Amino acid sequence: QVQLVESGGGLVQPGGSLRLSCAASGFTFRNYAMSWYRQTPGKERELVAFITRFGGSTNYADSVKGRFTISRDNAKNTVYLQMNSLVPEDTAVYYCFAEFGGWGQGTQVTVSS
Repeated sequence: QVQLVESGGGLVQPGGSLRLSCAASGFTFRNYAMSWYRQTPGKERELVAFITRFGGSTNYADSVKGRFTISRDNAKNTVYLQMNSLVPEDTAVYYCFAEFGGWGQGTQVTVSS
């Protein structure tokens, strides 16, 4: 059974940091590129960050470049999103996505003072 389980979301003040994790199971994790998306009410889900199978290449939305870092540990079947210098506009539900089409359930990130 394929599972993608996000964790690490929460409430943080502007300028703060959070690290999201997505634990994968039920498939060969290292065979697939992984991504993080986010969604706010009334808007389409948007791509935040992407990482290739072995982490050799990453890509970011312009809005998060220089503040967010995606990484993965294939030994732990986990992909991470380190988020620094958070701003209120980063408030969203964050989802991890596996290249074959699998989605996690999402984790809420709220940036507010």
